[in-house]
Amino acid sequence: MTFEIKKTDGKARNCILNLPNGFVETPVFMPVGTQGTVKAMFTEKLDEIGFKIILANTYHMFLRPGCEVLDNFGGLNNFMQWDKPLLTDSGGFQIMSLSKLTKIENDGVYFKSHIDGKRFFLTPKLSMDIQNSIGSDIQMVLDQCVEYNTDEEKIKNAMSLSLKWAELSKKSFSKKNKRKLFGIVQGGINPDLRKHSAEETIKIGFDGYAIGGLAVGEGHKLMVQTLDNTIPFLPKNKPRYLMGVGTPLDLVESVRRGVDMFDCVMPTRAGRHGLAYTCNGNINIRNSKYSNDNKPIDPYSKCPITSKYSRAYLHHLFKAKELLGSMILTYINLRYYDDLMIKLRKAIRDQKYDEIANQIYEKWDKKENI
Repeated sequence: MTFEIKKTDGKARNCILNLPNGFVETPVFMPVGTQGTVKAMFTEKLDEIGFKIILANTYHMFLRPGCEVLDNFGGLNNFMQWDKPLLTDSGGFQIMSLSKLTKIENDGVYFKSHIDGKRFFLTPKLSMDIQNSIGSDIQMVLDQCVEYNTDEEKIKNAMSLSLKWAELSKKSFSKKNKRKLFGIVQGGINPDLRKHSAEETIKIGFDGYAIGGLAVGEGHKLMVQTLDNTIPFLPKNKPRYLMGVGTPLDLVESVRRGVDMFDCVMPTRAGRHGLAYTCNGNINIRNSKYSNDNKPIDPYSKCPITSKYSRAYLHHLFKAKELLGSMILTYINLRYYDDLMIKLRKAIRDQKYDEIANQIYEKWDKKENI
């Protein structure tokens, strides 16, 4: 992997990341394809929007379809017909999100499958083996993610365990086909723990560094403060990935601080529930005031889908519980996120980041702004 910083504006960076399945320009947003699909989207539509990299989930792909199927197809790219880079998480987030189905040990974590109840022991080595079967360009070390309101001692223990698992993950990592491995910095919102985690993770040595354990209930202000207490300790010559984030304003502030990569279920999940992202803020298309509104979702968008369908028609689709409504809003929201990244990259190149960021803020002052 080559990582080249092309332009900076303050701490914001416009970079090129070369991976086995193609290059990625940053800052970049990666749609989440948990089970080998970005929900309600054809891969052709992802390509049409312009996405260069998407994310898949190690835990879910291991349970279904399983490594045997993935190996038979030569990896997830062939299985889902996606010919561009993939990033896989390690299963660490599921330790938190499925905590009632887990038991953590020093060497890994016992999971009880949410599908059929079968138990398995996810170790750093198994996580790496699964990710190798997936064939992802960027793979993540196994870590323990904890919720925001967890007590300090548990946060410290989770950070220490994550460092141990990071070393074991690296030992089991296969560099076959020039795949890359990212470390993950943990430590909750504690500045000292974040600094320690960053320094110790860097000592192990990785191709890139992720900031984990955020967007878990701490809110925007504390998230930004934690970035300020973490990013200064990360290498400038390696990509920085903020996991599971976030809202458009989260992305604007994180890019301002030097984050390069993002993933989040927000645009797809919002689309399935009738919330549309536009250049003037978001709108809830389920609201009855749109039942006879002949305007498109976003009259100012250059996207043919966004400017084609009336709000009244989309309101009708959601009221009628038609799948097409979710598909259209998912497309619109992903297009918005990709357009936002394009706008931020251009702002960095043009040395106008603060100006463009302020314009975005003006549009997003209200929760619903049409």
